[in-house]
Amino acid sequence: MQKTRVDSASATRSELQTTTRSTQWLFIVSFFLLLPVVLAALLFRLEPFDPVHFPTHEITRLNLAGTVARNDNMRRGSEVVGNGRVAGPEDLVYDAEARVVYTSCEDGWIKRVSLSNDSVEDWVNTGGRPLGLAFDHHASLIVADAYKGLLRVRMDKKVEVVTDEVDGLKFKLTDGVDVAKDGIIYFTDATYKYSLEDHFLDLLEGKPHGRFISYDPTTNQTKVIAHNLYFPNGVAVSPDQQFVIFCESFLMKCKKYYIQGPKKGTIDKFCDLPGAPDNIHYDGQGNYWIGIATEFTAGMELAYKYPFIRKAVMMFSKYIMNPSFAKNGGVIAVDLEGNPIAHYYDPKLSLTSGIKIGNHIYCGSISYPFIISLDVNQYPATHST
Repeated sequence: MQKTRVDSASATRSELQTTTRSTQWLFIVSFFLLLPVVLAALLFRLEPFDPVHFPTHEITRLNLAGTVARNDNMRRGSEVVGNGRVAGPEDLVYDAEARVVYTSCEDGWIKRVSLSNDSVEDWVNTGGRPLGLAFDHHASLIVADAYKGLLRVRMDKKVEVVTDEVDGLKFKLTDGVDVAKDGIIYFTDATYKYSLEDHFLDLLEGKPHGRFISYDPTTNQTKVIAHNLYFPNGVAVSPDQQFVIFCESFLMKCKKYYIQGPKKGTIDKFCDLPGAPDNIHYDGQGNYWIGIATEFTAGMELAYKYPFIRKAVMMFSKYIMNPSFAKNGGVIAVDLEGNPIAHYYDPKLSLTSGIKIGNHIYCGSISYPFIISLDVNQYPATHST
């Protein structure tokens, strides 16, 4: 009887020890599983980045399916120009007389690409990051340089700063540009807070830091036309010189600023777009061609609605890696009234500019080491049935 009680007590102690060890292991496992969560929550709380609510009511998620001619597989049939010799050709402008395309590259070079033999010339290095390009009426190239400001490059390759601040505030990301027939230069400072390297934070923060600006060479005056814009980007003067189009990339739309007529000095909406617009170019045939970096995805729509999601994305990019949201980038043609005419895109593309020369569209991208060329007669946009 005594031995039975001893055996029973030993078994009880063994069970208690097993239970204790199991509890300890459970605690250790739970601790190491919960520790990253607790640390992440603490880091999230301590992170000073403070996104705000985004004006989603100003965005129309435009679905062009069935309403406009489309080519949704733009890479099929496309060719590359200047492959490996142009790094991040963000914008393009055409010199018809010389039959060359000037393009702005991430290594600071403005390069001249021959369309006849695919040769690439290192033309001028701005020492910064050239973005938007436009010719003035003295055959000089006007450059929106993200770091240097608004530049003028003469054909003798002399580079001069036109302006780099307004109202005592330096430009932080000079972006799109065009020149009116009276010589006035219209351009954008996409954000006065963030540089090109961290411009993604401007979107995540959700605050309007952009400005639409003019420079008058006759008076040497730089003037802010519109404040509090959501990453204003490409610029194009209308062919009749009545208004200037500029886009707000984060709001997926273009606006127009009247420079003549009864509405002079006012701003209206020009068009909604299916994604984030970039550079704008008029083709001389009644259409504007607008680069689309990415479509407005459901994921972007969700992030726009909830600041905490944008903060989480910021922390992910800060501590882990930069996420990529680009999808169905391309180029869209709209008429002089802002009505969509043709949409060329591809699930795996992200484009920042497009120009039409003859039967081809030539597209640049901040992401690629080449220019994309597509024969729109051979690979047209068509209406889906």
